[in-house]
Amino acid sequence: MSRGDDIKQKLVNNAEPVDRFIQSILMSREPESLYEASRYLISAGGKRLRPYLVIKSCGSVGGLAKYAIPFAASLEILHNFTLVHDDVMDNDELRRGKPTVHTKFGEPMAILAGDLLFAKVYQSVLDHAPAHMGSDEIVSALGKMTDSIILLCEGQALDISFPQAMDVTENDYLQMIGGKTSALFMACAEVGALAGGASKAQITALGSFAWDAGLAFQIIDDILGITADESKLGKPVGSDIREGKKTLIMIHALANADERQMQVLSKAVGVEGASKAGIDAVVKTLGEIGSIQYARDEAEKYTASAFESIKAIPEGPSKQDLVDLVNYFVQREY
Repeated sequence: MSRGDDIKQKLVNNAEPVDRFIQSILMSREPESLYEASRYLISAGGKRLRPYLVIKSCGSVGGLAKYAIPFAASLEILHNFTLVHDDVMDNDELRRGKPTVHTKFGEPMAILAGDLLFAKVYQSVLDHAPAHMGSDEIVSALGKMTDSIILLCEGQALDISFPQAMDVTENDYLQMIGGKTSALFMACAEVGALAGGASKAQITALGSFAWDAGLAFQIIDDILGITADESKLGKPVGSDIREGKKTLIMIHALANADERQMQVLSKAVGVEGASKAGIDAVVKTLGEIGSIQYARDEAEKYTASAFESIKAIPEGPSKQDLVDLVNYFVQREY
């Protein structure tokens, strides 16, 4: 079994108790349609990266996986809440290869389902935090989760504003993806560490690790958004180009394209009705400029930084699983 296949199997195994816990949290009540809509996206699958980060961070400081499960579930629920609302905002029709929640249940129910998931995040922790955690530690965990939600909203707002802006810099982009992706990754690692009884230094180290891992993950996600096999990715390829999103790839390309290359870009970037041929031409041009490779190099830089952050964490199976997970981030094909 390859290292990639091994980590995917570990993700599946890790997800099983978390998924069971989530199902218990989202058991049917009236109105049934609301709970069906709230379970729909979670039941559609997903990589379950965030629960993995929680449980392995807990294990890396000597904690038992069972201590982390309520937090792993709450953070996966939180992630899915953001996806439900993201899909409404972006008007996307597919997620994980299936119709999005608002496509299947309508926008009003999708918004309500997202709101319910948000409330369940806190219910999971307040009702099921492990007995060994004191009230201060539980409040600290909830605080870290809440901070991540605020950063996430700020990052999402930046993402929405960027297509209309002409002066988006790499630092702007990193601030945006830090909010959209890294903040939740960091909360997963820090909360998992808290559940495992970590020291403040260990919590900080794991948080820094997860932040940089999140940057690498999102940069690779942007690359896959224009280069992946759509049937494997489970969502439309090229939509970022049509929407004119200022990814690291696009920021680099706009700064380095010559006149001919800029003409190719202008025919499809930010053009809602751009043809597949137009999108393909843009992707080819991005490769010529070196923008895709530049983004990949940056992802690898943040990967190295993530590994540097956890040098002080004791060697062990859980730490190795975290390292393998980040390597999987940057080598995946969807």
